[in-house]
Amino acid sequence: MDEQERFDNGMQVRRAVLGEAHVDRAQNNLNPLNSEFQDLITRYAWGEIWTRPGLPRHTRSLMTICMMVALNREEELKLHLRAAANNGVSRDEIKEALLQTAIYCGVPAANSAFALAQKVFAEIDDKV
Repeated sequence: MDEQERFDNGMQVRRAVLGEAHVDRAQNNLNPLNSEFQDLITRYAWGEIWTRPGLPRHTRSLMTICMMVALNREEELKLHLRAAANNGVSRDEIKEALLQTAIYCGVPAANSAFALAQKVFAEIDDKV
């Protein structure tokens, strides 16, 4: 696969997982500072890793949520909590993943993640 194919595949998966609106915002905010970074994550995070056949997107989504809890990356956690439904992840599965983070990442990290998930889900429900 060449770099353009990797980018195109990555953009397709990125849009499917994160949603058109999010990706459009990111693309509309390209500038000399962030454009190379956006290209990098599209090609490698989305075009190289998320397209691999070894794990379904559902599993990758849950893993990403847990890693964002472990790394205390609130903005990315919010993004992936929203995106999880696009990958067929249920709220009950997210709850189980967050419970798992309590043991392996610590209760304070999980506590923050549960509070954030509750807020994100309430925002999603208010839009319906």
